[in-house]
Amino acid sequence: MNFAFPPKVLATVPVEGSDQLFPGHRIYCVGRNYAEHAKEMGDSGREAPFFFAKPADAVLPVVHGSIGEMPYPSMTQDLHHEIELVVALGSGGKNIAAAEAVKHIWGYAIGLDMTRRDLQAESKKLGRPWCTAKGFDYSAPISPIHPVSTTGVIEQGDIQLHVNGVLRQHGDINQMIWNIAETIEQLSAYFELQAGDLIFTGTPAGVGAVVKGDLLEGSVAGVGDLRLRLV
Repeated sequence: MNFAFPPKVLATVPVEGSDQLFPGHRIYCVGRNYAEHAKEMGDSGREAPFFFAKPADAVLPVVHGSIGEMPYPSMTQDLHHEIELVVALGSGGKNIAAAEAVKHIWGYAIGLDMTRRDLQAESKKLGRPWCTAKGFDYSAPISPIHPVSTTGVIEQGDIQLHVNGVLRQHGDINQMIWNIAETIEQLSAYFELQAGDLIFTGTPAGVGAVVKGDLLEGSVAGVGDLRLRLV
């Protein structure tokens, strides 16, 4: 191919216990998928899931056993953390039935859906998209991906986040309003899912602000941990 200029290298995420890299395609995020978080954000009940996206190169891979560094983003005074289980797809399709969804899961990771909350609030008030609030550079820190062959299918398990050693978020994967299979079913009705897609599956209650110098330590049972410092 005759490119006008060299294309950017594909966004990738390390695979735990391997020298392989998982090639990223798209990042999909599920909004308000834990009941208590939905309540703290002003919603209630089992409403239909809604989705938003981040650019694939918003990923900020953090190597196992290390502390990643995320630059505090510009244009915000209210940066929030949202700890999430991430589902990595190894295949895709349209209109995938929930009963078939697990066949498309390649692995799992821990992610942080970092959010410029002040920009999000302004966008909501004006009825505008969330792109500047959710899709900025480095807004998707992520741990190495654990293949489903080593974790098994994850349907429950502890998920939590500490900031500077203080517990901020705590829940269980089984508290999702829409479970992973249902999420894949719903998402595939809107988009043709593909291998390499990363799905951030929602966050428990307890989201809050962080500042430069803060150390974020997240974990999901069976998927290890993710440590990140804001710089």
